[in-house]
Amino acid sequence: MAAKTVTLLQTISFIVFIIMMSAIATTNSLPFVVFHGISDECSSVKVSNFTQKLINWSSSQGYCIEIGNGVLDSWFMPVMNQTAIACEKVKNISELSDGYNIVAISQGNLVGRGVVEFCDGAPPVKNFISLGGPHAGVAAPPCSEESECKMLEDILVKFGVYSKFAQEHLAPAGFIKIPTEIEEYLQGSKFLPKLNNEISNSRHSIYKERFTSLENLVLIMFDQDSVLIPKETSWFGYYREGSLDTVLPANETTLYTEDWIGLKTLVEAGSVKFINVSGGHVDISDNDMKKYIVPYI
Repeated sequence: MAAKTVTLLQTISFIVFIIMMSAIATTNSLPFVVFHGISDECSSVKVSNFTQKLINWSSSQGYCIEIGNGVLDSWFMPVMNQTAIACEKVKNISELSDGYNIVAISQGNLVGRGVVEFCDGAPPVKNFISLGGPHAGVAAPPCSEESECKMLEDILVKFGVYSKFAQEHLAPAGFIKIPTEIEEYLQGSKFLPKLNNEISNSRHSIYKERFTSLENLVLIMFDQDSVLIPKETSWFGYYREGSLDTVLPANETTLYTEDWIGLKTLVEAGSVKFINVSGGHVDISDNDMKKYIVPYI
């Protein structure tokens, strides 16, 4: 009888220990936020399942940050405005006050990076995990359906991608970078040139300082991505200026060699992970999520 009692007490003690350790781990882990891509919203099955899986696998608190009404605003609200909304939202989530991680999907990467670089008084971002992000821009509208492409092309042909109307009413116009129209891009685009510190007479050291404060930058590229043109933009690679044929790897771009935002600094510190996975645009498997995202949240 005594032996059974001892065994029972040992079992109870072990269970209590496991519960306590789990509570400590949960308390000490940083929360994360998800920024979804274009044509999506936090309440969609795909995004909500993605977020919940990461919560379950990491045992961290997770939040999907919605911008406005989701799908419509992801298309028609300028990315700078989306960033401003996201900035206020992360500052108002008390659980993020000691720091948090970002998991960004497609266009959501630009919102997330905007929060890192532009958001004054925001809690610190520790790790940034990027899935198919158009970091260096795209040379064509980022659309996955023919109807989307037709709509974008009609608007851009009529008004011009760098026109005031397009920049104020079409989110992708803020990061389309036509390699043969660099001067027009630098003068007319209202978001990406600022985010990447590309304008020579108005570079801000604070953007670089904030970006290089990241502990880890995980850049995931999808090897069959046909939405981002070129797909190497996920790794900050891009077309050589004036060319629509030659894609430069990140370390051969001027953004990198002159270290405008601190990408070179992060690479040299061993803080950047260049990950290539199989699949189409942001079509990531559970195994790859567990392997490349969960360890950083």
